[in-house]
Amino acid sequence: MANSQLLQYIKQQTQQGAREQEIKETLLANGWSDIEISETLMISKINSAPVSPVLEAQNQEKVVLASEKVLILDKVKKLASYKLITREDVVSAYNEGSGTKGSAEKIAHKINISEILYYLGGAIVFLGITILVGQNWEKLNTVTKIIATLGGGIAAYVTGVLLGHSKLDRVEQAFFLLSALLLPLGLFTTFDSAGINMEGAGVNSVIFGLLFLFYLASSFLFKKDLFTFFSILFGTIFYFAITSFIAGPVSRFNEEKFFEYRILLIGLSYILLGYGMAKSSQNFMARILYSFGLIGFLGSALALGGWKPNQNAFWEIIFPGIVFSVIFLSTYIKSKTFLVFGSFFLMLYILKITGEYFKDSLGWPLALVLAGFALIGVGYLSVYLNKKYITT
Repeated sequence: MANSQLLQYIKQQTQQGAREQEIKETLLANGWSDIEISETLMISKINSAPVSPVLEAQNQEKVVLASEKVLILDKVKKLASYKLITREDVVSAYNEGSGTKGSAEKIAHKINISEILYYLGGAIVFLGITILVGQNWEKLNTVTKIIATLGGGIAAYVTGVLLGHSKLDRVEQAFFLLSALLLPLGLFTTFDSAGINMEGAGVNSVIFGLLFLFYLASSFLFKKDLFTFFSILFGTIFYFAITSFIAGPVSRFNEEKFFEYRILLIGLSYILLGYGMAKSSQNFMARILYSFGLIGFLGSALALGGWKPNQNAFWEIIFPGIVFSVIFLSTYIKSKTFLVFGSFFLMLYILKITGEYFKDSLGWPLALVLAGFALIGVGYLSVYLNKKYITT
């Protein structure tokens, strides 16, 4: 709580016409802390402001909260020192209370020039190690190859963890990036040195399965965005490798359709993952996952419809329902990403159906006219939904 003596002094000085800066300088010179002075000045302003009886209770609550601010900030500092809270957690809580979600997110996740240099430096180090090992591949013995690649990746990861406990601003990100680039190379080098055939999907499944589990655990443990990114990346590669391994020879399947169905599922997975992250401290990744997920899901569904005379009636019939479901969901979750990609793929579908079925019967010029009016309708619908349900 604010010191009553300090509050009374500030009130007297304010009534005598003293400026806030003068009061603050005098109190600092007499040993009062800056945070105590700021807190009491805030309470003094609230108490002195003319208010109606309706707002009196609200101002009393403001006084109590202002007096507790010092304690809250002190607890945040302690939680941060024990790595029990992240900057994203604080910003997320601030977003909910202040109603400035968009601007605060941009501030919280804006990559500054130092981070760009960290990532660039890590990538250059990886490039140098790769070239060095590649140029001397025949000269290096097995142990040296493994130490330079797998050992280097492990060392970079451990260094990043240690630097994460220091006061250096995000420099650990460079080492985490370096480890994520070196570890796959190191595992491939280790397996190859052991005489294992590296061309099979089974080996790729094992390697990227291990990397996926490792970075997924790291993401939960350290709550780093970079770990989340690589867990998704390695998980995606593992998905394609394990499905190829399970399917066996591609001659048993239509290779093109098999690929399209896999993209369909991974796209749906990205969408669901993005929805799960939308309300977390990593909500900035939701739009990225939505974008890649919708491109993969809707693009595959459209491609599965085929083209006359080899069209697939099932996918051509249900595709409009899928697209309109995406557009409807854009209003439910208030996502412009859903609206944009839903509208875009609806336009593609209209052009596809027009060219596939009406070009010969109506003539190409008339078919284009109909398609054009349909696209205008889609555009109007998108603008209407955006104004009414998303930007409001």
